[in-house]
Amino acid sequence: MPVSPSTTAGNARGNTDVSGDRLSTITEAYSRFVPREFLTLLGIEDIRKVELGQQVERKMTILFSDIRDFTSLSESMSPQENFNFLNSYLVQMEPVITAHGGFIDKYIGDGIMALFPASPDAALRCGLAMLERLEEYNQGRQRAGYRPIRIGIGINTGIVILGTVGGASRMDGTVIGDAVNLAARLERLTKEYRVSILISEYTLYSLDEPNLWLIRFLDRTHVRGKQDNQSVYEVFNGDPIPLIEAKTKTLNAFEQALAYYHLDDLQTARERLVACLAIAPDDAAARVYLERCDNPALCPDNQRAELTSSWRDEYSFGHAAVDAAHMNLLADMNALARAVNVGAWNLTPPLLAQIQFTAAHDFMIEEQLMVDDEYPFLDLHARQHQRFFEYFGELRREIERGEENRVYLAFRVKRLLTDWLVNHILNADRHFGHYLNGRLKSSRQKPDNL
Repeated sequence: MPVSPSTTAGNARGNTDVSGDRLSTITEAYSRFVPREFLTLLGIEDIRKVELGQQVERKMTILFSDIRDFTSLSESMSPQENFNFLNSYLVQMEPVITAHGGFIDKYIGDGIMALFPASPDAALRCGLAMLERLEEYNQGRQRAGYRPIRIGIGINTGIVILGTVGGASRMDGTVIGDAVNLAARLERLTKEYRVSILISEYTLYSLDEPNLWLIRFLDRTHVRGKQDNQSVYEVFNGDPIPLIEAKTKTLNAFEQALAYYHLDDLQTARERLVACLAIAPDDAAARVYLERCDNPALCPDNQRAELTSSWRDEYSFGHAAVDAAHMNLLADMNALARAVNVGAWNLTPPLLAQIQFTAAHDFMIEEQLMVDDEYPFLDLHARQHQRFFEYFGELRREIERGEENRVYLAFRVKRLLTDWLVNHILNADRHFGHYLNGRLKSSRQKPDNL
């Protein structure tokens, strides 16, 4: 019996529908292992078109989180109980990350690495929401007779490379860059200082609304492979309200204690920390520093901080005007730190004015170069310049008021000016330099038009 054309067409449509549904199901299954957001950032719509070595540079905020004391906790459970526990915890956190514009790049045992392409503020809001969800999760654990768990969160912002690595038969999506390493380092430091959330100075200087967050300086830390120490900050919005109030009340005294500690005056640091703990007895970070003051053997090797920094050849950018401005800025910042430290207040007004003028001129040159060369990360770079002037203005007002604690002010000059400049040169400016060199090489390789 002949088959009618309408029947043939109907079968074709049916087969197409089935194939489409099957492809959709396969794509959905793959997305559980390779995030759609990752493919989107690579400019790929179909996972079947992923190729080894595809990569793209993006500004990103990276969040690492980890369960405290997971090893000892897991030792009391069977393998099946371990997997059940981990999945019950992770299933709580995934929707929180997604709801705040992030996506999970990978699970690392009991840890999570999440990426936020839009804004560092979104990553901070996510971190606080994760702590809130953890409170709810812990209430359920306690009702079931299990002990509550704690997590630590490290957040950093920077330029990273997203891409595919591997071999012919097995490849994976990954994110690489110094920004990733520092975020992981910050998460590990939350254990050391017994705090919930730590951010880098790069995240601090990139925030859209820094005034929304309760932030205090916590440490200067060295990251493997980096040439200079990085400033680390605690975000304590997620603490219990009484502890928030106590940390807010002792904020200035705590940072003064840390200034003495890092400048190797442990006795004065101890006195300030004892005073802080009298008001905020549950301040775990203050207690960690007090323990170090009482037992100097516990102090990290990089405890000592010099007030001044010498110019190094590796700070050179390769542009004469920019390098000259950087050298002058560093010299003036060093002079300001020394003047403040000895109370030579008559020297500070011209130094502050000179730093303001030189920085404005230098940043204008840099940003114009970026506009001329179509640098894709101009907004991120300019935001860091803007934030520098905000913190410089705050510091300038403190100096002009004649703040009586000279050591604290001198350390703030080092931290907010000198250290910032060196790290800005070695990271943001260096990245722009690599970009310029890459464009120069590309232009040299292009054949001349005939």
